[in-house]
Amino acid sequence: MNKVLKNSWALFLGMGAIMLAYGFQGSLLGVRAIKEDFSLIATGFMMSGYFVGYFIGAKTIPNIISRVGHIRVFAAFASVASLVILMHAIYVTPFVWFLLRVLTGISMVSIYTVAESWLNDRATNKNRGSVLSIYMVILYGAMGLGMLFLNFSNPINFEPFILISIITSAALIPILLTKRKPPTFKKIETMSVQEVFNSSPFGMVSSFFYGTIQSALFTLLAVYATTMNFSIFQISIVTFLLAISGAISQWPIGKLSDIFDRRKVIIIVTFAAAFFALCAIFASGTMYYDGMLGSSKVWFYIFLILFSFCSLPMFSLILAHTNDFIPKEKFVAAGASLQFIFGLGAMGGPFLCSIFMGIVGPNGFFIFLLFFHALIGVYGVYRSKVRPTVENPDSQFVAMPQSITPAGIELNPSTEPIEEPAKSSVSEFTAEENK
Repeated sequence: MNKVLKNSWALFLGMGAIMLAYGFQGSLLGVRAIKEDFSLIATGFMMSGYFVGYFIGAKTIPNIISRVGHIRVFAAFASVASLVILMHAIYVTPFVWFLLRVLTGISMVSIYTVAESWLNDRATNKNRGSVLSIYMVILYGAMGLGMLFLNFSNPINFEPFILISIITSAALIPILLTKRKPPTFKKIETMSVQEVFNSSPFGMVSSFFYGTIQSALFTLLAVYATTMNFSIFQISIVTFLLAISGAISQWPIGKLSDIFDRRKVIIIVTFAAAFFALCAIFASGTMYYDGMLGSSKVWFYIFLILFSFCSLPMFSLILAHTNDFIPKEKFVAAGASLQFIFGLGAMGGPFLCSIFMGIVGPNGFFIFLLFFHALIGVYGVYRSKVRPTVENPDSQFVAMPQSITPAGIELNPSTEPIEEPAKSSVSEFTAEENK
């Protein structure tokens, strides 16, 4: 384990900087959009661009990595992300921001794929779980801290965009200076959508619905808070609480799903998330009544923490539930297909949620979350009456980031490792020197 950490310190440091900038950027753009008088629908449309880009990048970036290598891809797309955030401050229109968000999505999925395939190459069957856990802590921790950076300067100013660009550019330094050999990229096959659906209809359908939930939650929470007249400091606290409470909840809820019927656990936590979303709506109605506890937003914070605690482990639960119905050697392929379906749902989440907010007001945000969590729960109840759960000793809950790529899914210690390509691995630098 120590050897893996020693060999991967540059990657962890670089990813920490990337996620610090990403957490800051997500909150900043939502707040700035409202202050620029973007309509809610225009804001949702703009924010959805990230997931359109993520989806495009997930399909194309493996071929690029195979051709030019990990280091060049990381450097190229981190540079793109650094430039794009500055362009947000120059061209302040919803459509231009949508296009820039598409580029950000492509850049981020490229960076994730590089990092996760690199980590997987460094890990062994014995320590893959530990490596993944450290990676999770870095992703959620850095992203949560980045959300607090919203207090750095007024979002209407140019300075926050400059800071994000600086942090993103700094991520390149440890990666470009490392002497460690990058891995040979291993392409991961997928199961067809039909195959995964036949194996686990609940896993497939819930993954799609959860994609809509997650994309809306992380992109529009700051927008919701801004429309509810939260201060910049309060907005940063809200987004920070979301990331951190969701990260903490992964392990206790995952443990419960390994002990009890996993599908029942999913049903319970989705209905619980829907309930706490409803409670957040009621709490928001008391925020401006003097003399009430709600006036300090304490109740809202509490219900948001409880909502996040229940909601954010969902993708990992869905992945583990799907694995319950398939053989071990197909875990990675099934996970890649689930991530594909998740991405399809994510593309429409922010835009659809913004329509809810436009119709019923800011609390349409939580009504949207309540509705789609309830859909997952209701469908789970239906599936439990149609098909019993099974005992699969190879399947276990493993905490996964929501942004995980197929390369990262392979870090799951219960998966069968993908065999190395037949040809010998040669470092990119060595190959370059021999030209």
